[in-house]
Amino acid sequence: MARRHVLTGSQIAPIPRHLWGLVKDAVPPMHSAGRPFVAGALTFGLFGWRHGWSRSASLVAAGALALCFREPKRVPPALEGAVVAPVDGVVWDIDEAVPPEDLGLEDALLPRVTIKASALDPYVHRAPVAGRIAAVSEDGSAVLIEAPDTVAIGLVQTPANLAGRITCDVEAGQDVELGQTYALVRFGSRVEVYLPTGSVIQPRLGQRTVGGETVLTVLS
Repeated sequence: MARRHVLTGSQIAPIPRHLWGLVKDAVPPMHSAGRPFVAGALTFGLFGWRHGWSRSASLVAAGALALCFREPKRVPPALEGAVVAPVDGVVWDIDEAVPPEDLGLEDALLPRVTIKASALDPYVHRAPVAGRIAAVSEDGSAVLIEAPDTVAIGLVQTPANLAGRITCDVEAGQDVELGQTYALVRFGSRVEVYLPTGSVIQPRLGQRTVGGETVLTVLS
C-alpha cells in the first residue's frame, strides 16, 4: 500500500508569507505624502458606509489616489555617466534654453529635455544622477545636483494645474543616489532637465520615459 505524504505545520506555514511577499512585490509602495489623501477618501466612505454610492466612491477614490502616489521600485542602468529621466512621462520638447537663476548655472544656452507627466503617472521625482544637492529654490521647484567631476544637472518641476503642489524631500548639501526619490509633485507635472553643454540626447520626441531608468544622455 502506497504511503501517504502529509504536510506538517512547518511546511504549511511559509505559504502565507510567500503569498504576502508576492503581493508586496506586485503592489508598489506608496509615498508618505499620499497617505492623508487615501485616509481622507476612506474616512468619507466610512461615515457613509450605509449608502452604496458613498462606499463605492470612497473605495474608487482611495484606489486611484494610492495608484497616483505609488513609488514603484526602479533599477537604474549600470552605465557609467548615465543621466536618467526624473519622472514617468512623455518627452515633450528637446531644445536649448538659459536656465533660471534659481539653479545658479551659467547664463548661457544649455541642452534641455522637457518631460510631461500626466495625473495618472507616478507623482514621485527621482534624481537623474548620483551626486550632491548644490541648491534648492525656496518653493522646491528648482533643484541643482552636482555629479562627480563638477558636472551639474538642473531640474525645474512645475505642477500641471492649480491643484498641484510640490513636496521637496532634499536640501542643499545632501547626497543622493541615482534614481533616488527627491521630490513629489501632485496631480501631474512638467519637468525640465538642464544638461551640460555638448550632451547628446538619446530619447526622441513623444517617447515614454520611465523615471529612474530611461537614459537621457551619458556624461563623457
